[in-house]
Amino acid sequence: MRLRALLENDTLGLRLLGGEDELDRTVRGVMTTDLRDPSRYLSGGELVLTGLAWRREPEDSERFVRILAAAGVAGLAAGEAELGAVPEDLVLACGRHRLPLFSVVEDVAFATITEHVVRQVSGERAGDLAAVVDRHRRMMTSGPAGGGPEVVLDLLRSDLDLTAWVLSPTGRRIAGPTAAGAAAEPPAAVRAQLAGEQLAARRDGRRGPHRLTAADGMTYSLFPVRSGDPGDDVRETVLSDWVLAVGADADEWPEERLDLLYGVTQLIAVERDRRNASRTVRRRLAQEVLELVQSGAPPAEIAARLRVAAPVLLPGLGTAPHWQVVVARVEWGVTAERERGGDGGTQPGGAGKGAYGGTRGGPYGGARGGGDAGAQPGSARKGAGGGAGEGATRDGAAWDGSARDRDGRDRGAREGSSPDGRGVHGGIPGGIPGGVPGGVPGGVPGGVPGGRVAQSLLEEILVDPYATGPEPSDRIAVAHTGDEAVALVPLPALSNGTSDGATDAPESAEVQADALLAAVREPLSRGLDGDGRLTLGVSAAVHSADGLRGALEEARHARRVAAARPGRVCAAGHQELASHVLLLPFVPDDVRRAFTARLLDPLREYDRRHRAELIPTLEAFLDCDGSWTRCAARLHLHVNTLRYRVGRIEQLTGRELSRLEDKLDFFLALRMS
Repeated sequence: MRLRALLENDTLGLRLLGGEDELDRTVRGVMTTDLRDPSRYLSGGELVLTGLAWRREPEDSERFVRILAAAGVAGLAAGEAELGAVPEDLVLACGRHRLPLFSVVEDVAFATITEHVVRQVSGERAGDLAAVVDRHRRMMTSGPAGGGPEVVLDLLRSDLDLTAWVLSPTGRRIAGPTAAGAAAEPPAAVRAQLAGEQLAARRDGRRGPHRLTAADGMTYSLFPVRSGDPGDDVRETVLSDWVLAVGADADEWPEERLDLLYGVTQLIAVERDRRNASRTVRRRLAQEVLELVQSGAPPAEIAARLRVAAPVLLPGLGTAPHWQVVVARVEWGVTAERERGGDGGTQPGGAGKGAYGGTRGGPYGGARGGGDAGAQPGSARKGAGGGAGEGATRDGAAWDGSARDRDGRDRGAREGSSPDGRGVHGGIPGGIPGGVPGGVPGGVPGGVPGGRVAQSLLEEILVDPYATGPEPSDRIAVAHTGDEAVALVPLPALSNGTSDGATDAPESAEVQADALLAAVREPLSRGLDGDGRLTLGVSAAVHSADGLRGALEEARHARRVAAARPGRVCAAGHQELASHVLLLPFVPDDVRRAFTARLLDPLREYDRRHRAELIPTLEAFLDCDGSWTRCAARLHLHVNTLRYRVGRIEQLTGRELSRLEDKLDFFLALRMS
């Protein structure tokens, strides 16, 4: 706004005392001060309001006005409440420095002028920024020359003092302000909370923006960044759409500002569509490899296709990469009974370290990542997480420990896998046919393509946030077939230092099942709440095309293990296929209930009546491998008290915890309870 506009509003009580030739100056802000030297708080373009408390003698006016002029302020308004009429020495000083001077009548508060100026300046900035956003949108529509979302986010920060971030459905930071002075991005837990709130709002059909006071005490406003057509089923995109999280409360915003933010989301949606289109080549490569693997093509033919894929996914790599397979399946219309999974045979693992080398969060990592809600505690080893789809081969495929034949031929494929990935029922006791019991073809009622939904989701969640390059997901190739999506994850091969030049996939680069689950479970569970379910399975790393078919089978079997667990989002890794975890999900419900009731019900009843904590004592005793000293220390008990409790457990159940067989029975009962 111009200084001249202030005189056009009689309610402001302003009277021009000097500087008529300077009234076309632009006002960029307002500041109230009675400091003798306010220069440290001035950036230029302000209308300065003062009560003249700084003036003690006439010479003070020259000093004060000189400071304002040097700072580049737009004008000075002096109140009449303190000294009555504005002193003549101040009028003369402003004339010498060509600084416009106004007087403010006594009955007009500085707050009235401040509110008016701020409202006018903000409205004009929003209009200017809207024009910039519109130009940027046109540039982005014709290509990425506009600079990506960061440019507009920096404009929001500089022109409207709004800090915003673009987040993935799991809370991964996709874009944020880059200008100096921008606020630090929210921590990972808060980003996941914001993403989950947005997913829940989309499923509920609530109109944006959605306001949330997050765990860090900040209030955020969430604007959906939608892809696809407005008439599409929300389930097709809800798990892959981005969200613009603004660090401010939009509840009192005028319509103009809300329209501006929605314009920003449309611009970001253009970038979202551009990145989606750039995945076409990688999707086609993955589809070709998947078709070759499922059709039983010779390893040499598969290897040739992988040699084409490797430079696209990992440009500049000198050696052939290792590969992991992640399978995912998204189902809608899942009943409460199906969500419970029917196994109950695992206990939640404790939250551990992140996935990167055991210290940083994300789907990739070294040993033991954090927080697998379905894995045996401590079972996260070097390996992978995730998987989906009911399986493309016979459930009864023989496993040799790594789930693939060393001669490159997969037993499951030999024994009757079908090219469409639907599998034959058999093998594992209580095994599940290729389709989910009671499910609709594709596992997605209402015609929502489950395979494509899972494909878009894997492309969002299988991203190494520390990877270099223009787009971290460039190293992931995802195909879909029928109900499931299959991701090929290349891993750089490193020399293992042996004389034969063999290579190993670095542990820190591998996808970890537990870390993947910990990264996506909280937000995606809210997006799936009510009728959706995501199951994931991850293979071990393989070094050549010979093992790729077995890796695919391994990931699919791991996904079946995950599907038997309770919860909206479940994952399992290859290491669980060589443990009791593989068998427990397929124990019939009535057998499981009878087994656990016979062993644990007497202890639960005793605990209920006496608060004796026999069940926690039993769990700790088994977890300490029967060590009296370590168990007593963990429970903060005297060893004699621990011996008394164990004796009571044996008395109530008729079992002896000194016998391996009874220890095993108790262990399995606790896992299935």
